[in-house]
Amino acid sequence: MIKALKDEIEKQNLEIIEVNFKGNLKGLYSDNTIALDSKIETENERNCVLAEEIGHYYTSYGDITDQKNIKSIKQEKRARNWGYEKLVNLLDLICAFEKGLRSKTELADYLNITEEFLEKAIKHYKEKYGVYHEINNYIIYFEPNLIILKMF
Repeated sequence: MIKALKDEIEKQNLEIIEVNFKGNLKGLYSDNTIALDSKIETENERNCVLAEEIGHYYTSYGDITDQKNIKSIKQEKRARNWGYEKLVNLLDLICAFEKGLRSKTELADYLNITEEFLEKAIKHYKEKYGVYHEINNYIIYFEPNLIILKMF
């Protein structure tokens, strides 16, 4: 488990349990308890699911299981965005760039997440900042591909 997630779990006194979910459900948050599907195959995928469920702790209220309800959809998106920002920190992307990591596979492995989660996080940052964002003498382009440039 990623240290940042472990710290959040300990700080908020959240309980983690494993459940054999039916269907496609991977995680669920309720009453300071996060249930994770026992069939999650990799630690990286587990980190991604856990981040979103911790995001629900911080951003959601009530029963949001009806994903046809616009309020539920918005809360789901807020929880996912929380997870993206927790696990795909822009400064971590810069650190990976400085280490010479360039491919999505390398970045995902470095961040201990799935490539799919990385792609969705990049999409989130594009929605938040637009095509690029400047931070600490770097420009991070989110489109057409993830590109990081160091400014002099």
